[in-house]
Amino acid sequence: MSNALSFWKRYGVSSAARKIVAIHQPNFFPWLGYFNKLARADVFIVLDNVQFPKTGGTWMNRVRLLVNGEPDWISMPVVRSYHGTRQIHEMKINNNISWRKKLLKTIDLSFRHAPFHHEVLPLFRKLIENPTDNLQEFNLTALQAMGTAIGLDWGKVTLGSALEVRGEATDLLIAMVRAVGGTAYLCGGGAGAYQEDEKFAAAGIQLIYQGFEHPTYSQTDNVRFCAGLSIIDVAMNCGFDGTRQLVVPGLA
Repeated sequence: MSNALSFWKRYGVSSAARKIVAIHQPNFFPWLGYFNKLARADVFIVLDNVQFPKTGGTWMNRVRLLVNGEPDWISMPVVRSYHGTRQIHEMKINNNISWRKKLLKTIDLSFRHAPFHHEVLPLFRKLIENPTDNLQEFNLTALQAMGTAIGLDWGKVTLGSALEVRGEATDLLIAMVRAVGGTAYLCGGGAGAYQEDEKFAAAGIQLIYQGFEHPTYSQTDNVRFCAGLSIIDVAMNCGFDGTRQLVVPGLA
């Protein structure tokens, strides 16, 4: 059995039904599960045409990383002093704060003993030094570069804001899947808390829960494995080739 066929069989997806669509916000140096979703989708829609949270943390500007052997947050400051609401693609980075130099120092020191430090640090340095003040542009540039480094196809990616669809919550997701000709929707494990699953069946769209099982790997200066960290942690410890195998084991 080919790698492609065994891959689809593993996840319980009919190979004949294959216009699988995944939808996700443009996250900040995200975890392995994000890239697993990108790898498994035939079309990956960047959800950039919904409101950015006015308060609180979000995966679009922060993520966890091992710092001094303990999981901690690294973040990118955003401008929140605006009236009304803003969609994700309108959000600005607060470049009045000198965060890039601090973040690079944290990464360099935290992973100075990591086996692939010298191989992967130049890419992350280049991405973090991106001078743009647009949050989406920063994150998409990083996501594309990281995806390419581990061999994923960025050509399948499209922006939600380019689809000219309307709707709220589950209805918006269904409209997006239909807009790109999708027959199935790949969603993360936490989606059951907010989406109305029955609407997908009524719309004739197969619903596939991702079911990503986080692999373990050797983490620098950490005795007890910590899951769900930024891809920075994975790449530093496994290299780009090793990271690809962890994203989707057995995918050709």
